Amino acid sequence: MNISLTGRHLELTEPIKAHMTTSIETLSKYHMDIISVNVIATSQTKKGKEQLVVEYVINLAHKNSIVIKQSDQDLYAAIDLATSRAQKAMRRMHDKDNGHHKDGINEAKNEAGASIDLHQASEAMEDEIVPVELPLYKPREVEDVLNDIKENKKLFEIFIDNDGKTRVLYKRNDGRFGLY
Repeated sequence: MNISLTGRHLELTEPIKAHMTTSIETLSKYHMDIISVNVIATSQTKKGKEQLVVEYVINLAHKNSIVIKQSDQDLYAAIDLATSRAQKAMRRMHDKDNGHHKDGINEAKNEAGASIDLHQASEAMEDEIVPVELPLYKPREVEDVLNDIKENKKLFEIFIDNDGKTRVLYKRNDGRFGLY
């Protein structure tokens, strides 16, 4: 990894250079093949106030470069803030590369298809179907349904009578019951 430290309109002292170098070396923990890191520290005066700007340009192999600008009144604070932002960007890229989204759908299909025998799966699906009568559809007497409506305070009940017809017993507005 090539490290370039540049100062514009200010002199970089040895403690500042050492702080920048140690901050940059923390970026290597993400194993992202960093080609070079250029750090440019600039002193600017805006509206009568002096601002110190630190710009990181991180060149990565086979990826886009990361550019981060951070300004502060203290140079050490600007370096620390820029470093934390660079670490966050590197962590995002590292997680994106090594995350669960790396395998495509085709690889997953091939992997799943290799372990399953389609002939055996189709034979297993051809099981015998056994019809089951639900108690809901068993024939009922009208009197039994009438008692259920009165007990449960329902407005209507759909049932099958002894002749096999689907019937509806309902409560009318006048309080009496109708059978359809």
